[in-house]
Amino acid sequence: MPKYSMLISWSEEDQAYIVSVPELPGCMADGKTPEEAVKEAQTVIELWIETALEDGETIPEPALFTSVTV
Repeated sequence: MPKYSMLISWSEEDQAYIVSVPELPGCMADGKTPEEAVKEAQTVIELWIETALEDGETIPEPALFTSVTV
């Protein structure tokens, strides 16, 4: 499975960690811990790709980051 970027944030409203996958529109998951949220996101990524393939859509390539600026 390709390695997609994941953004993890805390949702006070949901009392959960939220993971979004920027390269895959609408691909999100949540969990009680960051680790749980990432694990759920990996499952959702697979389902997102399966659904896109079934619908004949193009699967975006993962973004490649060569450096991080803080």
